[in-house]
Amino acid sequence: MSDVIRYERVGDIAVLTAQNPPVNALGLDVRRGLLSGFERAEAEGAKAVLIYGDGRTYFAGADIREFGKPMQAPSFPDLCSRVEASPLMVVSSLHGTALGGGLEVALSSHYRIAVPSAKMGLPEVHLGILPGAGGTQRLPRVAGVEIALDMITTGRPICAAKALEAGIIDRVAEGEPRDIGLAYTQELLDAGAPRRPVCDLPAPQSVDFDSRYDELLKKSRGQLSPATALRAVQAACEADSFDAGLRRERELFMELMNSDQRLGLVHAFFSERAVSKLPELKGVAPRALAEIGVIGGGTMGAGIATAALLSGLNVTLLEMTDTAADAARGRIEGNLQGALKRGKISAEQFTVLTTQSLSLAVDYSALAQADLVIEAVFEDMAVKKTVFTQLDAVCKPGAILASNTSYLDVDDIAACTTRPEDVIGLHFFSPAHVMKLLEVVVADKTAIDVVATGFALGKMLGKITVRAGVCDGFIGNRILATYRACADHMILDGASPYQIDAALTDFGFAMGPFAVADLAGLDIGWASRKRLAPTRDPRARVPSFPDKLCEDGHFGQKTGKGYYIYEAGKRGGTANPDVPGLIDANRAELGLTPRAFTDAEIIRRYMCAMVNEAAKVVGEGIARRPLDVDMTLLFGYGFPRYRGGPLKWADIQGLDGILADIKSYAEEDDFFWQPAPLLQQLVAEGRSFEDLNKANS
Repeated sequence: MSDVIRYERVGDIAVLTAQNPPVNALGLDVRRGLLSGFERAEAEGAKAVLIYGDGRTYFAGADIREFGKPMQAPSFPDLCSRVEASPLMVVSSLHGTALGGGLEVALSSHYRIAVPSAKMGLPEVHLGILPGAGGTQRLPRVAGVEIALDMITTGRPICAAKALEAGIIDRVAEGEPRDIGLAYTQELLDAGAPRRPVCDLPAPQSVDFDSRYDELLKKSRGQLSPATALRAVQAACEADSFDAGLRRERELFMELMNSDQRLGLVHAFFSERAVSKLPELKGVAPRALAEIGVIGGGTMGAGIATAALLSGLNVTLLEMTDTAADAARGRIEGNLQGALKRGKISAEQFTVLTTQSLSLAVDYSALAQADLVIEAVFEDMAVKKTVFTQLDAVCKPGAILASNTSYLDVDDIAACTTRPEDVIGLHFFSPAHVMKLLEVVVADKTAIDVVATGFALGKMLGKITVRAGVCDGFIGNRILATYRACADHMILDGASPYQIDAALTDFGFAMGPFAVADLAGLDIGWASRKRLAPTRDPRARVPSFPDKLCEDGHFGQKTGKGYYIYEAGKRGGTANPDVPGLIDANRAELGLTPRAFTDAEIIRRYMCAMVNEAAKVVGEGIARRPLDVDMTLLFGYGFPRYRGGPLKWADIQGLDGILADIKSYAEEDDFFWQPAPLLQQLVAEGRSFEDLNKANS
């Protein structure tokens, strides 16, 4: 027997215990151990087989180390078919999580029992694939098409009670999984219960799969795995036999396995877990965090305070007046009301958070005992320096002083204090209690344990935390400024903001750049352009039409008009008819004759600009690894997850072709389109951005 599957006999029952910590992943040794266990049980004359997992869970899924590699025998599909075909009665006892291949093994069993806390699901669509070991054929037979479609196309797990109600499991019982599994199996044997292979159940009732397919593609913004998984469920309903359904499932599974989207989603899966693991932080203890201060109670400050409260921290929020403090309290309570409505917190927790964990103040002395203070005031260097000078005077020794700046020089901010080693940038994204990204901006003198504390805070808040160096805009906003400038250039040359937005949402972005600008507030970009104007190179192409909108008081959604017009109570906006005239006037002023752009050209130029600037960011060390850029764009800027991030997309497309296009664009504008040295180096050496990720892992 395998070391990872323990075999024992309890009367007529052969017990197969998974012992592959931490999550009993179904790697090759586990699959071989299960197969061997069945062969031995059948040879020794057992009457039933009980499968359960030792430790904290049943099988929680595949071994992620095997992702993208050829499956060695026994494969998942063969193992599940073998379990189901056993002449012995097979029972699975579930606890912890039964996910992916784990649930497929359970569905191949003839009976299933679970503890009340167990969860089960088929999350394969999040990796760009579908359940490929019979999950799309067996789950609809036991639970019906509607529940199966929801579980398979969303990847969301369900609890034991709902699984029981759906018919996915047969019983819920308190106790140890071994004990309840043995008792249930013996009860079935004593009752003379028959084997009950799911493959023998009738095919489920069909639905209108074609319309569901179109709906899923639209909802997933072009991600193929949910809609393709639907076609596999369709085969469960319409194939001539169970085996024919399995063959169709396998065909569709292999289509997805060989797709670029699978590459992108697997990259995102691994990178999300790797991004916060920095070699320099190994063994570095973060500073203690219990009390934090937040300065500024606007949308951003209130969001940061909300996120901190929900993570269990006590928060003191500082505003300049009692009226402003009351308004900040209202914003925080509104955010927490949303969490209450969604079931994230109870009414009792809401009361504790708003009356005990949160304090409002109008004097800096209230922050004297804070372990960490985050300022979220107006994006102006003079204002920031005034705040940090006062924090330096009142905060206790060892307190961390953090700026939520989106662009400004954290070294310059730190220099106005007597403790630059305690200063760091913590760049949240609005709304801060919802958005998953946190950029930890490390200044020249930031102490290593302060960096560790930034990452510890990100983990407490449930954020994807990325290390960034100091430059204008750090990782995300620096790259944003470049691809946004590329979009402006295309408008000057003949495209419209609405064509660009449509092309990029078709590519998979959550929103186009001009809709995003309206959402964020056009005054933000206006302020940035004015701030950079004195040092701007005269060769830079900077349009005037966005400034004209702002000069007329149109800042986007918050004023009801920007690139789009927004009406109260209506979702989204309609094109602002004044914008084309402003663009035409700008073109005439510059003596430009507009030309037509295809959607494909818009996407290619936009992405080449993004990739080129991202390569500069990595080459300069602002981002340590390409995956840091990818996670920043995925979690902060609406980049489609199934494309993996801009640098993974570039690898898939081919770096040589991207560099060639950048050089061709440079023939029109050799100032903007300056090829990144790192990109040129990688092409010359025949290497990829993924090679850099591996070298720095």
